[in-house]
This record gives sequence, C-alpha cells and structure tokens, in this order.
Amino acid sequence: MRNLEAPGRSPVHSPNGMAATSHPLSSQVAIDILKQGGNALDAAIAACAVQCVVEPHSTGIGGDCFCLYAPNGTSNIIAYNGSGQTPAAASVEWYQQQGITEIERQSPHSVTVPGAINAWAQLMDDHGVLTLAEVLAPAIAFARDGYPISSRVSVDFKSQLALLKNDKNAAAVFLKDGKTPAVGTMHRQPALAATLSAIAENGRDAFYHGEIASDMVDYLQELGGLHTLDDFAAVTGEYVDPIKTSFREYDVYQVPPNGQGIIALQLLNIVGEFDAKEGEALSAERLHLEIEAGRMAYQDRNLYVGDQSKGWVPVDWILSAEHADEMRAAIDPAKSMEKLPVFSAPKQQSTVCLSVVDKDRNTCSFINSIFHSFGSVQMAPKSGVMLHNRAESFVVDPGHPNCIGPGKRPMHTIIPGMVTKGDRAVMPFGVMGGHYQAYGHMQFLSRFFDYGMDIQEAQDAPRLFPVPGSDEVEVEATLDSDTVAALRAKGHNVVHPEKPIGGSQAIWIDWDEGVLTGGSDPRKDGCAIGY
Repeated sequence: MRNLEAPGRSPVHSPNGMAATSHPLSSQVAIDILKQGGNALDAAIAACAVQCVVEPHSTGIGGDCFCLYAPNGTSNIIAYNGSGQTPAAASVEWYQQQGITEIERQSPHSVTVPGAINAWAQLMDDHGVLTLAEVLAPAIAFARDGYPISSRVSVDFKSQLALLKNDKNAAAVFLKDGKTPAVGTMHRQPALAATLSAIAENGRDAFYHGEIASDMVDYLQELGGLHTLDDFAAVTGEYVDPIKTSFREYDVYQVPPNGQGIIALQLLNIVGEFDAKEGEALSAERLHLEIEAGRMAYQDRNLYVGDQSKGWVPVDWILSAEHADEMRAAIDPAKSMEKLPVFSAPKQQSTVCLSVVDKDRNTCSFINSIFHSFGSVQMAPKSGVMLHNRAESFVVDPGHPNCIGPGKRPMHTIIPGMVTKGDRAVMPFGVMGGHYQAYGHMQFLSRFFDYGMDIQEAQDAPRLFPVPGSDEVEVEATLDSDTVAALRAKGHNVVHPEKPIGGSQAIWIDWDEGVLTGGSDPRKDGCAIGY
C-alpha cells in the first residue's frame, strides 16, 4: 500500500464492472456501456473509439488492433490479430529499384491497410451483445460536438507540430494559426464524425469500400503509394492461438508474432530465475540485470520476429528454458556487456491500451494504435482518417524475416496481456509506449508479483528502457540519483527520455471476494473507474 501522505493515487475497487484507460472520457464511456447492458468487449471497443477521437495522436481508425478476451473470466483465452497488410504490389524488389533502403515515417510506404475497423466489426459480431452503432455513438458525439484537450494530449500534440505542418490535411484539423490546441480548449473533428457515422450505419464495409476507402487510396497514391481499392477490400484479421509462459504461480498470455509479445514472455523467462530480494525492485543491481536481459531479448526480436504467415519465426526456441538460461548466463552482474552475444536460432524444421471487466467477468485486454504520435502524420482529406505508420517497422532486406513484401504484416509493437491462474483469468493488462511495451510487461509484472507493489504502485514506479539498437538506457527523472550513478558505474549510457516512458492499465480480479481492483498510469490523463 502506498504512503498516503505522499502524492499519488490509490487503486480503484468495485464489485460489478471496471474499465482502465488512458483518458477519463474513455473510461467513463466504458462504464456507461457496461451499465447499458453491454459486455466487456462492447465497452472496450466503445472506449477505444472515444480514444480515437480524444487521443488522436495515440490511436485512430486508421490504425491496427490486437485483443485478448476471456469469456466469463475463464482461462480459455481468445486472441485476435487485427493488424493490416501491405499492398499487393509492395515487393522488396520494387523498393530496391526505387533506391529505397528504409521505410520513412511520413511517407505513403509506411502505411499498411488499417486493420482496426475490420477487427472491431469481427469481434463485435462474434463476442459483443450491442450493435456497432451503439458502441460508436459516444465517439461520434465527441468528434461532432467537441472534446476538451487534456494535459498529456496537449504536450503530445505540440511535440508533433513540425510534422503536422508538413501535411495540409492534418494541419487543417489540428492547427490554428500555426499552433496546436491549448489545454482546456474544445476541439472538433467533423470529418471523422461523419466517417464514424457511416461505419455505424453501414458496418465495416463503409470503411473498406466506397467513398471512404477511395479517399484514403487516392491520397496515398497522390503521395506515391502502391495502395489500391482491391488492397482495402481484401483486408483480413484472424483469430490466432495465444502463446504463454509461466511466471511465479501464474500463466501470462500474449498474441503470437507478428507482435512482440513473445519478447515479453522471453523476458519473464529470464527474470523469473533472478533472486527477487524484498525491497530491491529499484536497486541498481536489479535494474542492471533487467537492462542486460532487455538488450539481448530485443536483439532477438530484431533478428527473428516477423509475420509468421509469410515466413518461419522460431517461437519455441525464443520461449525455451534453454535459451533463457544461456541469456541469463551471459549477464555479468558487475558491468554492462560491451558487445551483445548473438545466439543462433535453430534452422527451420510493434498506442492505447485498455482493460475492461464486466459483471459476468468477461475480461478484455485491448490495444489499438497508429504507432508513433499521429502515426505517419498523413490524413486522408475528406474522411479525416489519420493513417498509421506501422510499415516503418519493416526492413528492406530480402533475407530478413521482417522484410517488406506483398500482403505482409510488419513486426508489431502493440501487445495486450492477460494473466490467468488455474482455470480463471485474474488480470487483463497492457502497456503502451512503442518498442517499450515488451520490456514494460516484464517490469510491471515483476514489480507486482515479485516485490508486492499494488496494481497502482507497480505502474507509478520509475521506469527505464534499454533502447533497441543503441547503447542508450532511457531513465526517468524520478529514479533515485544514487541508483542512476551506480548504473553509470556499471557502464550504462544513461539518458533522459524525451517524454515519460509508456503508459499502462490493469485490473485485478479477486474471485473469492468478488472485487475488482484497477490501476491506471499517471503518465497519461486517464483513470480506472468502477461501479
């Protein structure tokens, strides 16, 4: 339990239903949907749609989504991959012929066909109890009538000013007199409201066919993209078999690659054998071990993780105890590794996160993202759809599992999480923050299970992150200065992040007491609300 005399917030407790999101309007809408008779899946999509309006830099209908769902709180976890694919013409040879060696963020080539709306519709059809029109109604109202700009949102808007100015359509919506909206001012997105209304009335086909699809395709082609109406018409999502590992007395579930959830599980395998000394979660000794584990795990991600439907990913090896053992053995407790060991895989035989639990204990962990703030920062002119930049994760290297190619999904950073014990789900959770997410899952779960922090404290605690492909370790300013000095003494190149590291949401289910306990990351504007 936190020190009640210190600044901070307590966990939220309630008996019936609960939602934890990164925006208070979104959390409130989720509770309203639950009270109207919707279930956790309905509430999650309604809340996400609101966030697509009120946090448009974090997520949008021009992005992708992933979902883990536990019907009635059972351990029979349903996993859905709602990430979109590249255009059919996106061959690596074409990019090489154009002299393109990497996918730039603010270019049409960073945009895959958005998978979110298709995923929402499919999940609603299969697991919701309300209609798509009912769950989209609050988001439509906010987009049409306006919403107040909150504190974190204003900061994130301002950080993207230069890129917003580069796109005339985005600038028209998000800039006034060359500036982003100030905290507390009302903002409206009428074109997005009309698009959401069309989807509410005519379903997912309104987005992938007709005027809205033409608006997106025409703009992407104008910018030099390879997208066609056929690419949008062919979009698919899929139910997949979740992957899991055991951590302490619990099972932790993730969506399999093309997402990086496998790396979160790998990190849990590594740190699961560390000595979790009481009271030392934020010691230099413990953080050093986590940093070194993260550096090696993310190297595996960058070498081996891609779209499994287009090429082999060594899932079993990445999650094996033997591989965790050899990575753990490579860590020197006294100093940082100057050069990371490369472990060879056997030959073949990458936001908003929200958590919702309803009165029937249907349990949902839901992630929806456009990747970087405002995604590609390219907005379709008539529909108001901001297009994501997920394809920036691809490499232009024919021998790499994450090489760009036709109809292919990129390595994804967004990863919902679900914890079960025995035959019951006990905690939907998620961590946002781009590449940080896999590392953030490990940090949150270790602090919660190993060190006895409550669900809010485990999210409040100072964060750090070894930046993939770099020797830098981002460390938040709230970490004790003596600890930072000790990390530097071990050879770590400590830097301050440009913004707070990530965000998170989680809800714990106490089946014996019938109580839900939720926490929400203070780095965002949101909250957990229960009833």
